[in-house]
Amino acid sequence: LGYCDDDGFYFVTGRLKELIIKGGENIAPREIDEALLQHPAVLEAAAVGIADPHYGQEIAACIVLKGGEACTEEALRAHCLLALGPYKTPKVLRFVADLPKGPSGKVQRLKLLELL
Repeated sequence: LGYCDDDGFYFVTGRLKELIIKGGENIAPREIDEALLQHPAVLEAAAVGIADPHYGQEIAACIVLKGGEACTEEALRAHCLLALGPYKTPKVLRFVADLPKGPSGKVQRLKLLELL
């Protein structure tokens, strides 16, 4: 999954199986991750799609805060609204101690569903 910019450069945005399809719109989880990582209290973040009766899928995200930092769901949601707009703002935000990772250190998004 990726895109080509105006200069002809290709960018990989994620894997097709990780794609979130909300109301027929394709959303790359990495776009959500990157917006969350811009918040000063966030150390790690990963988004996934969860089942939703209206949209088909809704956006959920697991967040690891930096040591000594505090943040509320409301503050993160407000941050996401500014960075992503209402349609891409995660419906579910879950604070966790660690994100599940494979041997290569990459986040295992499918295992995130167990944390939600």
